[in-house]
Amino acid sequence: MSGQVHEIAPRSGAGFALSEGQTLTVIDPRGVQVADLLAYNAADIREVLSSGRTLDYAETLRLTTGHKLYSNRSNVMLDIVEDTVGRHDFLLTPCSYATFDHFYPDLPRHRGCFGNLADALAPWGVTEDMIPVAFNCFMNVPVDGATGRLEVLPPISKAGDRIVLRAAMDLVVGLTACSAPASNGGSFKPIHYRID
Repeated sequence: MSGQVHEIAPRSGAGFALSEGQTLTVIDPRGVQVADLLAYNAADIREVLSSGRTLDYAETLRLTTGHKLYSNRSNVMLDIVEDTVGRHDFLLTPCSYATFDHFYPDLPRHRGCFGNLADALAPWGVTEDMIPVAFNCFMNVPVDGATGRLEVLPPISKAGDRIVLRAAMDLVVGLTACSAPASNGGSFKPIHYRID
């Protein structure tokens, strides 16, 4: 329902349609929580959000208000029309069982955002092999200018912070409340979203 605030429970995900011209507001209701976002062309799910195309055309890692998110076919999928945080990641892939094996071997395994996105997007025919790098709303991944080393730090988002994206085509969207401890300051919180 348009305008209604939906909640994604901690460590879970949702899939939904977003029509051309509609806006998606992703809200961090408690602060310090990442949301992985994917978008597919509703008319052809082989066209998907592309980190490589987007970063190439934007010529920056700091995507924020005024930037566009492009598909693997170089078409604009989403426009960022408002952003109260200004720090997001489009480098790192959704966390998965393999992520937990690699970074968190002493913690219980979790299917992570990868598994949550695959489950949420399955009704539209999206399979695991069709899930690329997601646009990680609120994720804080600084890159050292001298060494190129990546670091995952807690998000700088505060309770109520948001990013608003306008659809440039009819889309199928997957959105999560991220499951990786380091990405979320060590705790897991919900994500809210609204379609207008």
